[in-house]
Amino acid sequence: MFNRAGRMQGMTAHTPLTWDGCVQATKMGRALAPYVENDCPLSLCASPSGRTLQTLALITEQIGHNWHAHNVDNRLREIDIGDWEGRFYTDVLAEFGDFVDRENHLFNRVAPKGENYAQIAARMREWIGEQTFENDMLIITHGMSARVLRGVLCALDQLEGYDAPIAPSLSQGSMVMICEGEEELIISGDGSDEKA
Repeated sequence: MFNRAGRMQGMTAHTPLTWDGCVQATKMGRALAPYVENDCPLSLCASPSGRTLQTLALITEQIGHNWHAHNVDNRLREIDIGDWEGRFYTDVLAEFGDFVDRENHLFNRVAPKGENYAQIAARMREWIGEQTFENDMLIITHGMSARVLRGVLCALDQLEGYDAPIAPSLSQGSMVMICEGEEELIISGDGSDEKA
């Protein structure tokens, strides 16, 4: 809902999915279903944000897994945008100037009391270090944090100027599979590879 309203959404504001977001999450689940068998062990991991838990619920419905079996971890949260949380993009732009690296689709400055990409990488590495990876995992996180998580899992080089491995941007509603450091696109959120 904040995205639609043009408001900045980090982790504090738990705004719900729009109807379009619900449709997108359902399509993600349908795209994932051929990769997952109902009886195969699958660890479900998510950010504690309400919108990620909604997304996970819609996906698990499509793949026949129990949403209630999920684990929540705060380290999978979205980038902390500190004092910018909940503000309108236009207001932040007026006060701080252009804060978006348009080429890389990243914030090119740290919000007051916010978090940088190296800090995201540190918490993602910590989280990864605690996982056994005995089963396949479905991880639901957020745009910026997911790019860093994907960068760490794929052992990408640090992106110049950001001190963190950051994977290329994907449209909202995209889903990838990472196996042994190789990434495969399952569904693009922009519908360019939609099969269902």
